[in-house]
Amino acid sequence: MERKKWVMLENNPEVMNQLAEKLGLSSDLSFYDVWSLDEPELLAHIPRPALALLVILPFTPAWGRDRQAEDAGKSDYEGHGPEEPVIWFKQTIGNACGSIGFLHCAINGPAAEYIKPGSDLDKIRRDAIPLKMEDRADLLYNSVPFEEAHKSCVPLGDTVPISEEHLGQHFVAFVKADGRLWELEGSRKGPLDRGLLGDDEDVLSPKALDLGLRRVIRLEQEAGGKDLRFSCIALSRKA
Repeated sequence: MERKKWVMLENNPEVMNQLAEKLGLSSDLSFYDVWSLDEPELLAHIPRPALALLVILPFTPAWGRDRQAEDAGKSDYEGHGPEEPVIWFKQTIGNACGSIGFLHCAINGPAAEYIKPGSDLDKIRRDAIPLKMEDRADLLYNSVPFEEAHKSCVPLGDTVPISEEHLGQHFVAFVKADGRLWELEGSRKGPLDRGLLGDDEDVLSPKALDLGLRRVIRLEQEAGGKDLRFSCIALSRKA
């Protein structure tokens, strides 16, 4: 049977804030454009600490080789239960990478404290915690509220929505949880622990960027590639 395939969402604050509202994340949090990784004046509009980054990156040959090497030999992810440091979803719905990236940002780390009790997001998180990888993926696959929220956001954004399989780009979430930086993407073998962060270091701190987003950019630079495009938004508490 053919699997579900949705229309891909655009990675911008308008779209993800609408998705947050539909699913039940408090309006005390908001997504903000990240216009630079290095220039303080272009980051000044983002309230700190930033709780999560949602990034869309081109799937370059250099990144592909790195991913393949990192995932080689890994068994299926077995994490589940309340002691799991982060909640990770395997993606089984075509083009749902943006919505799953949003979930990874919203239900992990301090952002989870802003989920409205009794909301669809609250139910997804609570139902997912005890489940293993395949059952957790099925939970999302069969979630009507998740699908309806995604579809309600498709008309938003600045570009024409496309429904073709978008192999050229990947959504990745970077979240600080339990003092560590986590890279979360539904097409990997599981959550990736990128290292320890200090109490005063958020996901936009130089160390977090070096462990996360800049690491991917360096792979392309060191391979002599020129495809350094990316789109990044940050989830923060409103000032």
